[in-house]
Amino acid sequence: MSATPAFPDASAPLVLDGPAGRIEAAVERPAPEQERRAIAVIGHPHPPDGGTMNNKVVTTIARALAELGVSSVRFNFRGVGASEGAYDQGRGETLDFLAVAQWALAARPGDALWLCGFSFGSWVALRAARQLPVQQMVCIAPPVGFRDFTGVPAPPCPWLVVQGDADDVVDPQAVFDWAAAADPAPTVVRMADAGHYFHGRLVDLRGAIRHGIAKPLPPYRGVA
Repeated sequence: MSATPAFPDASAPLVLDGPAGRIEAAVERPAPEQERRAIAVIGHPHPPDGGTMNNKVVTTIARALAELGVSSVRFNFRGVGASEGAYDQGRGETLDFLAVAQWALAARPGDALWLCGFSFGSWVALRAARQLPVQQMVCIAPPVGFRDFTGVPAPPCPWLVVQGDADDVVDPQAVFDWAAAADPAPTVVRMADAGHYFHGRLVDLRGAIRHGIAKPLPPYRGVA
């Protein structure tokens, strides 16, 4: 297997090399005429609690990005699905995220790099952002209070936080307070009556992502 496989011509499963072995991934691409010069990497929820790249919130993020014309790659952290290795409390998962992002940058040179994540995946994405040229960040229900955000700086780019005010896992006020103290501050979307997994609210979440992303968007790929 090549260390840097080519970017798929269409939405497709993918296997990448990672620091703990193979990484199972999936690329989502919009229609060719709608595709922009951006690539997003999406992290999934906590592996020991059943989080995978096929989580409904994760796939909703990918769908919202495709509707914006942005291709994405979601992947399973080490020890999840067909990804090799074992759960590592966020340390190894950050290395996994970096490996996928570095592949995306190599496979799509010149594209803007976007980092996204849901719950645990958003914390890992923020940790990885310190070492990447991120140009847009999307954090869905970040696990403030469950993970150590000390020393995890705000990304130096536009970023979006979507948080349900009826979250039954993460304290919503803790998320709002954390976001308010960040510099630069994110755009915060408070979703009324939404729980942690956005049950029954995935269409609304998709809209919140589409409308909350910083504008202008990157140019279309067919535009010089």
